[in-house]
Amino acid sequence: MFSPEIRQAFQQQLAEMQAQGIFKEERVICAPQDADIEAEFPIGSERRKVINMCANNYLGLSSHPEVVGAAHRGLDVRGYGMSSVRFICGTQDIHKELERKLTEFLGTEDTILFPSCMDANAGVFEAVLNEQDVMIADRLVHASIVDGMRLAKAQQDTYKHSDMAHLESKLKLHQDKRIRMIITDGAFSMDGDLARLDVIVELAEKYNAMVFIDDSHATGFIGKTGRGTHEHFGVVGKIDIITTTLGKALGGASGGCVSGRREIVEMCRQRARPYLFSNTVAPVVVSGAVAVLDLISKTTERRDKLERNTRWWREHLTEAGFIIKPGETPIVPVMLFNAKLSQDFARDLYEEGVYAVGFFFPVVPKGQARIRTQLSAAHELHHLEKALDAFVKVGKKYDVLHKTKQEIIAMYGE
Repeated sequence: MFSPEIRQAFQQQLAEMQAQGIFKEERVICAPQDADIEAEFPIGSERRKVINMCANNYLGLSSHPEVVGAAHRGLDVRGYGMSSVRFICGTQDIHKELERKLTEFLGTEDTILFPSCMDANAGVFEAVLNEQDVMIADRLVHASIVDGMRLAKAQQDTYKHSDMAHLESKLKLHQDKRIRMIITDGAFSMDGDLARLDVIVELAEKYNAMVFIDDSHATGFIGKTGRGTHEHFGVVGKIDIITTTLGKALGGASGGCVSGRREIVEMCRQRARPYLFSNTVAPVVVSGAVAVLDLISKTTERRDKLERNTRWWREHLTEAGFIIKPGETPIVPVMLFNAKLSQDFARDLYEEGVYAVGFFFPVVPKGQARIRTQLSAAHELHHLEKALDAFVKVGKKYDVLHKTKQEIIAMYGE
């Protein structure tokens, strides 16, 4: 029974979150996903046109006419939904086609679709590992990986973020295990840096370990032809398991996959619970994703433009006096260190016509609050120039330009 006392307890918790400046406020987008969007914030207020600087729409394909057209054809020809899981009556020819295209694009042996990459991460470890094995994960892996690891019977261990010497010490420590699996993001979603896959693969070969990467924030645009971090580091074919998403650069709808060794994929098909007990990815999404892979396999034009936009944005934010996380990906965190400051900063950006969101604990560690900006191939130079002007104006208001981390913390706290 949801008694008045229980209701009051929850109300008090929510009020405390608001008082601490860590209450998340949703913005409502009233237009297709693009560089320019219409939004309501707060909800119910007058709509306004703003530049979106925080979408995962890296290649600008979420509303591309060819993708939308393919989705319409999929809807017309294959229907709205499958009303079933894959192994009963939920597999269409287009699902197998998309799996083949993903396998070819990623340079792996086989691929299996999941409703999301979170489901892929929730299913893969339990399906392939047992109590004789060990999972050795970078300490900054995505929350979905952490949740997936918790479901597996294998032992868990971690290594310091991108610390290859620490990873090697853990591999030595666990030589008695049946399987040692190194687990990392390809591109880290909060900081925008890349895992050192070249060194990780060398260590895996030296100590007979498997390598798992979640490449959700890299597939489609990292690497010379956008294959991902494994292409960037020249280790295509040497990664045992890749999980990734269709919900970011590859059209932005939904769906994910496990791609890699043929036997791993088959184990997921036989045992991964999110695959066995979740409805199939909808035909309309599959059809759109097939069109996306066809588009990005023909040319790297969008990937190249994204790289140029990223370089411009990083250089100009730094020149303006902001503290940003170093890197080369289109994930560019503007560090503010204080949760309430990140919320206030984001709110003022919105008033200046820029849509960006403050990130704070528990999404990032305490004292590491930030505005995570993300570049898109849909951004033109005028978008970036206007966004930069807004950042500088708001940065001056809060006196954070050309300040050190210690100086910002002294003004606002952690």
